[in-house]
Amino acid sequence: MSVGSHRAVLLSEAVEGLNVREDGVYLDCTFGRGGHSRLILSCLGKQGRLVAIDRDPDAVKAGGGIGDERFSIMYGAFGQLARIAARAGVAQADGILLDLGVSSAQLEDAARGFSFRQDAPLDMRMDTGRGISAAEWLATASESEIREVIRNYGEERFAKHIAAAIVAARARRPVGTTRELAAIVAEAVPTREPRRDPATRTFQAVRIHVNQELEELSLALPQCVDLLAPAGRLVAISFHSLEDRIVKRFLRKHAQGERLPAHLPVRAADLAPPRLRLVGRARRPGPEELAANPRARSAIMRVAEKSAEMRA
Repeated sequence: MSVGSHRAVLLSEAVEGLNVREDGVYLDCTFGRGGHSRLILSCLGKQGRLVAIDRDPDAVKAGGGIGDERFSIMYGAFGQLARIAARAGVAQADGILLDLGVSSAQLEDAARGFSFRQDAPLDMRMDTGRGISAAEWLATASESEIREVIRNYGEERFAKHIAAAIVAARARRPVGTTRELAAIVAEAVPTREPRRDPATRTFQAVRIHVNQELEELSLALPQCVDLLAPAGRLVAISFHSLEDRIVKRFLRKHAQGERLPAHLPVRAADLAPPRLRLVGRARRPGPEELAANPRARSAIMRVAEKSAEMRA
């Protein structure tokens, strides 16, 4: 399903992973342009309910156009999931969806400054009303901080060269547009990766940092488990190895349960059972989806179910 130019990645797979019940309550924590939400709604009966969340005001505005009494959309970052769910009157959910990263709508809106393919102010904020823009951060961050962000979040081996070039360039004039930053990176990178613009990793890193995306994810995952009803499903779609690493480690940890301490007289029966059960293997888009939407190539989806045997 696509809405405008936006294509929801792993659409049917994600909704299948949620195992939607007609009378269930579901949380779509990353509404975007509503591809996943619309398919969830099509699976719900009259008693079902879907609450969508997004921190992008444009996405919230788009969600307001869905005329369905079973649906509501809330403004906010999913790192505040428990608070937002409480405001929406949701105490427990039968399924929660996290579709991470930046949406096609955000990438294709030049004014948002996410992409180097069109010249625009260097903003990159998912919530344009909060925080500092990418240009403001690059104007004030130290060279070492810029280097670490590009190295850690972009996994860029030329982070040192790029950070030095940015600091040298801003001494002459502010780095204020996407094309200016892309040109600085291109000049600083000594070699090219096949079929990849040299600015790709730097833009990704700066975007992740400006929006605190990994921190938000780490905050959201425990709240998801707390909100899930027994046998409720968590579906997470990642587009970056660092995101997927956080999701994978979290799910595995809570699927293992408490470990029996070595050399201590503790019975396994006295330990808390696992909070989650992993459902199937990680899934990636198939050839047909990749042909229709090349941006889906890095997507990976993981599903877990809350244990029905959890003790209060």
